[in-house]
Amino acid sequence: MRARLALAVGGTRCELREVTLRAKPAEMLTASPKGTVPVLVLPDGTVLDESIDIMRWALANRDPEAWLARNDSALIATNDGAFKHALDRYKYPERYGVDALAHRSQGLKFLRELEDRLTTSAQLCGATRGFADAAVMPFVRQFAAVDRLWFDAQPLPHLRAWLSGHMASDLFTAIMARVPPWSPGDPPVPFPLAPSGL
Repeated sequence: MRARLALAVGGTRCELREVTLRAKPAEMLTASPKGTVPVLVLPDGTVLDESIDIMRWALANRDPEAWLARNDSALIATNDGAFKHALDRYKYPERYGVDALAHRSQGLKFLRELEDRLTTSAQLCGATRGFADAAVMPFVRQFAAVDRLWFDAQPLPHLRAWLSGHMASDLFTAIMARVPPWSPGDPPVPFPLAPSGL
């Protein structure tokens, strides 16, 4: 999701191949044997298979909203490290054999940090959305969705407003448009799926 956000806001044109992870296409595994999404294959054959790297590449090419100026590497590292660890175990406790509520409590610590930051600015690095917001928001969205009633009951009003604002944006709506899973021989699906001036 965050790779799509950066590609779309920059208007980077590419071909979208939606995949079902239970039936990964051989073409995807040839490009990136680790078998995770997203995977971006550049025209010169270079493969980017980390979402944060795709974001940086896309915005280095075109950054009309100056997202790169609103970055916080330490915050994103915590999001991608400790918070993602807690999120995965809260969301899939049976997969990891862990106590979901203990990991929810760990994740809540990060949500409180975000809440504190959002009490003084509308976005994570200032008044307007930027790199940090796009990098963190999809993970907060996943965490909130595990138990929405619990999330909505937490004293996190600024975080909830921030998340709702991103989810209601034209940019988010555009990148969430559904397309059928790709099969070899299918006609190309151009991305972004909507005008990029969002």
